[in-house]
Amino acid sequence: RLSSGRRRHREPAAEGGPPGDGGSMRCQQVSVLYFARSAELAGLRRETLSVPRQITSLQLWEEIVKVHPRLAVIRDQVVFAVQQEYVLLGDQILVLQPGDEVAIIPPISGG
Repeated sequence: RLSSGRRRHREPAAEGGPPGDGGSMRCQQVSVLYFARSAELAGLRRETLSVPRQITSLQLWEEIVKVHPRLAVIRDQVVFAVQQEYVLLGDQILVLQPGDEVAIIPPISGG
């Protein structure tokens, strides 16, 4: 049960991670799609981000806001779609695969 000293000094996001973590700290490249107001605030419609393989929807939002702080103003209104399935911000664990699409969908007004 003792780990080698070398493993203990690895960065938490290093590939492999500690034994038994199932690679949850490994990062994946995901496509983030911005729609409506989120595209205006981010200044783009699509980008690729590197995020942990296992992450809560709220943590994923926080990672995106680190890159685009102006998005913080729509936090209480935004909904994600991961691989075209809606996800609310919260403690729901997402298991992301390389190339997954994450859509940022703010409320759309109209009439």
